[in-house]
Amino acid sequence: MNPAETAAQAPALPQSVAAHLRMWWEMTRPRVLLLVLFTGLPVLGMHGWPSWSQAAAVLFGTALAGAASSTLNAYVERDSDAHMARTRSRPLPAASVVPSHALWLGVALTIASTVVLAIVGGALAAVVGLATILFYVFVYTLWLKPRTPQNIVIGGAAGATAPMIAEAALTGHLTWASGILFLIVFLWTPPHFWAIAIFRKKEYEAAGFPMMPNVVGDHATRRQSLAYTIVLWAVTLAPVPMGLLGPIYAVVALASGAWFLLAVARSLTANDPKVDYQVFKISIAYLFLLFGAMLFDCAIRPFAGTLEGVPLLPSLWVGWPPVL
Repeated sequence: MNPAETAAQAPALPQSVAAHLRMWWEMTRPRVLLLVLFTGLPVLGMHGWPSWSQAAAVLFGTALAGAASSTLNAYVERDSDAHMARTRSRPLPAASVVPSHALWLGVALTIASTVVLAIVGGALAAVVGLATILFYVFVYTLWLKPRTPQNIVIGGAAGATAPMIAEAALTGHLTWASGILFLIVFLWTPPHFWAIAIFRKKEYEAAGFPMMPNVVGDHATRRQSLAYTIVLWAVTLAPVPMGLLGPIYAVVALASGAWFLLAVARSLTANDPKVDYQVFKISIAYLFLLFGAMLFDCAIRPFAGTLEGVPLLPSLWVGWPPVL
């Protein structure tokens, strides 16, 4: 190989420290991270709102866990990302970052998130955060995504744990307050991702991922999305009779749920990938509306606390680590 060919294949690495930091920041996928943190905020209000410093510490630990997941995912999928138009400009497929640097950054963020969550919220918060990272990387990215069209259904659990991490860090245990928020995000994930999977169908095929549209077809995927959206709409109303949220949230959940449901139904009749892309964008706006209504509702009314004493898991972790 001549020197010219070698130079042409060399990574286009940034030269300055600031450029390196910017590339590392991009690997954490800050826009996705913002959405994840936003879904964790309402559970803080459901427990009476902690101090600003405590809330910031809890969210910081949650953000580190999300950043670790995204960075390690970017490292694992760097080759497949190069086959997709929406991902090929990311730092790793664009050869702007040395892969080993990304791996060590992901490991460092994993350690940092576990330590921070353990200090801020105790063992349960650290375990939930670490389990989220490991599930996202090993179960979803390495195992499910390349093998089954149900990848996003099962793997979506990793993207729905922010309320659980936040509640565990804040209270030392898990209740149905975080459980119902987890379920909402979990049910929202399939119609959200399947919409973009239809729009980017050929790219996912080129990358070798058996996404639902590539396996069962667009129409069958849209039918499944509609089913998930109907169940999602019903579940979003559950926090009201449970005493977790009030009438303001109920009105927004009803209206925004109807909007999202109509968008998914329209994609079923339109049979046009451009409409599916609109569903993808609407799904993001819908989730922000829904959780924004939760935040507003929590801000203007005290938490009723009817399920405060109904744990999802026994409070075995409270008081660890011991204070020396």
